[in-house]
Amino acid sequence: MPSNPKLGQNFLNDAQAIDRIASSLGDLSGHTVVEIGPGAGAITGALAARAAHVLAVELDPDLAAHLRGQFPPDRVTVIEQDVLNFDFAAASAKAGERLRVVGNLPYYITSQILLKLAASSAALDRAILMVQREVADRITSGPGSRDFGLLSVTVQMYGPAEPLFTLPPSAFSPPPDVYSTVFRWRFAPRFAELEVEEVGFLRFVRKVFAQKRKTLANNLRAAGISSLAASNAMTRAGIDTHARAEALSIETLAALWRALQAENSSTTNELPSEHSS
Repeated sequence: MPSNPKLGQNFLNDAQAIDRIASSLGDLSGHTVVEIGPGAGAITGALAARAAHVLAVELDPDLAAHLRGQFPPDRVTVIEQDVLNFDFAAASAKAGERLRVVGNLPYYITSQILLKLAASSAALDRAILMVQREVADRITSGPGSRDFGLLSVTVQMYGPAEPLFTLPPSAFSPPPDVYSTVFRWRFAPRFAELEVEEVGFLRFVRKVFAQKRKTLANNLRAAGISSLAASNAMTRAGIDTHARAEALSIETLAALWRALQAENSSTTNELPSEHSS
């Protein structure tokens, strides 16, 4: 099947990589798998041989028709739909289990798909996802790395993410201009454990990483938090006044958020409201 450049299609054609991706999901017997953007069906075939059922979510109508002709409907259900509109919760309820997800994510929509999966985390068990290597580095990095930032914290707040292996352009048809990395994401949201409110904490994280060259204190002030409140909260959380956000663990960022909430409750709305933009 020819690819559609407008949809960012680069079809995986490396048989060993296909087997590794399917195997990375664990024992699939008796389980339902959702495949994002199955394309020509290379990974779909490996999944169908292992899983009880595959839900193949494909936006391209020509590819969807090709997949329907390639796989029996009792093994693979082809859903011609934008994955951003796919109801993971309903699919999970129908399957009677938390779903496993696999997908080679187009670059132009990677962040949106990751946020969609995060929002659907209650319905998901794990995901094996392929993205550009640079994006995977940001997703899976830890504090102290130059790649650690907003994307790292946002993804990892919904569960641990670990890189598995990297593929060269030659593993795809047509070859992309970049290397691709496959990573595993296990869904286990940390908001309750870290005693932070989901929407408010993620908004706060966007603010502290707003300008990575600035110190944490400067980013807090730029977010409308007074120098005194920021200093008090950083001291309470055990953070050096000259620290940058990328040097802090998720646990420390959560401690800072809680400290700022405490500062806010004792002053006059130093931290912007959870409902403010």
